[in-house]
Amino acid sequence: MRDYHINIFCSDENDGYIADIPDLEACSAFGQTPEKALEEVQKAKALWLQAARASEAALRP
Repeated sequence: MRDYHINIFCSDENDGYIADIPDLEACSAFGQTPEKALEEVQKAKALWLQAARASEAALRP
């Protein structure tokens, strides 16, 4: 699986951390700690890629 750059930043508004993957549109996750945000965005990445593959397969003739 290709590695993607992951940003993790503190969110004072949400009192926790947000992780996002800029190369995957709208792929982000929240966690109370940076480690939890990273764990959650890894799950989101797997689901994002699964959905993209399914969508691509559905478009094939």
